[in-house]
Amino acid sequence: MVAMFATGMDSTLTTSHENASSSRRHFLKGALAVGAASAVPASASAAQAAPVVPADRHYWIDVVRRVSHPVLEAVSKAQLRATMPVEAARGLQQDRGKSTHLEAFGRLLSGLAPWLESTVEDKSEAALQASYREWARAGLRNGTDPASPDYMNFGMTPQSVVDAAFLVLGILRAPKQLWEPLDRTTRANLVKALQATRQVLPGQSNWLLFSAMVEAGLCFMGEWWDALRVDYAIQMHKEWFVGDGTYGDGAHFHWDYYNSFVIQPMLLQILETVPAKSAMWSAFKPVVLERARRYAAIQERMISPEATFPAIGRSLTYRFGAFHLLSDISLRRQLPDAVSPEQVRCALTAVMRRMIERPGTFDAKGWLTIGFSGHQPAMGETYISTGSLYLCAAAWLPLGLPSSDVFWSGPAKPWTEAKIWGGEDVPADHASSA
Repeated sequence: MVAMFATGMDSTLTTSHENASSSRRHFLKGALAVGAASAVPASASAAQAAPVVPADRHYWIDVVRRVSHPVLEAVSKAQLRATMPVEAARGLQQDRGKSTHLEAFGRLLSGLAPWLESTVEDKSEAALQASYREWARAGLRNGTDPASPDYMNFGMTPQSVVDAAFLVLGILRAPKQLWEPLDRTTRANLVKALQATRQVLPGQSNWLLFSAMVEAGLCFMGEWWDALRVDYAIQMHKEWFVGDGTYGDGAHFHWDYYNSFVIQPMLLQILETVPAKSAMWSAFKPVVLERARRYAAIQERMISPEATFPAIGRSLTYRFGAFHLLSDISLRRQLPDAVSPEQVRCALTAVMRRMIERPGTFDAKGWLTIGFSGHQPAMGETYISTGSLYLCAAAWLPLGLPSSDVFWSGPAKPWTEAKIWGGEDVPADHASSA
């Protein structure tokens, strides 16, 4: 993959005027080949690497299977605690073991949910989807039953409100598969589990959205919900906006990916879920969407021609989960005009391939390891453990789109940085005033 880009990049450095247009063509072909590389072995010739569009989706499904299977199979049998390793900072394995299982399950479901909710035509993909739907519902049953060996300790640690929120996000993204089929006992246990997290006092940061998301979930479930918690989270994030599609994480801007990991996807979902109790909420909803569209454009531009992105800020071990917001906006079919669905597909496929296939990303039994590019345990903050890593699933949201959607069916296209570094004349970028 890197070799294909390197060849293209070297050609664009040619100084002779007569070779410029040819160099651009070679570079853009290299960019497209990376996005469509799942269609052929890495050693295949360029002639064999003509993009076969369904291969990108098939590759994503293979990644879904590889990452998800150990978690979902274990939790469906109430064996997640017994089988999932707890990798964490030295001396913190026992402490992180109190919350890591809810992290793995909740984060995984938040990313899988649109696909679980969708109608799939491919027979092999549909068979996998059917299994994962059943396993996910079994996990909801086992994870919320206080008598289950896999009960997930809702309310017993501050971390539990974080991953209760991700669990709710998954349910809201797939209500027909993750809520409506649940039996009465499981629904009651789930409600009690969410209510138990109310004892956690969130800090003045993106954590306000975790409490608000839990309340949005209870609202959806027909339970009493605290509109004040929701309003406070919305009001504070309105104040924390710093411009050009970006919010501060609290009162200050942070160079990290939390606008994508948490802030903007959760703001969008909360405002869609709760009734318009306030005129401010209604007025803020379209503003939040426009800001998210701008941030999605920024995210797409952060993907280099080589399918890397800046390793900036904390929680980098969530890997390609850094593109949660870009994936969410793609699922919503709300990408800016200058960003085509096809180029996002190619960019995300290339990033995913580069990261997931790095040696050391999985342990010998198929569980994710701490790291950004392979196994890099020093990159894990003290709050990181094995379960945390499954937020990478947030990048899979476009799987909720049908295979006929242009995101999947359109021809491969280079993403913005590949175009620019390939010498293509592209329009200038501009800040947003939303």
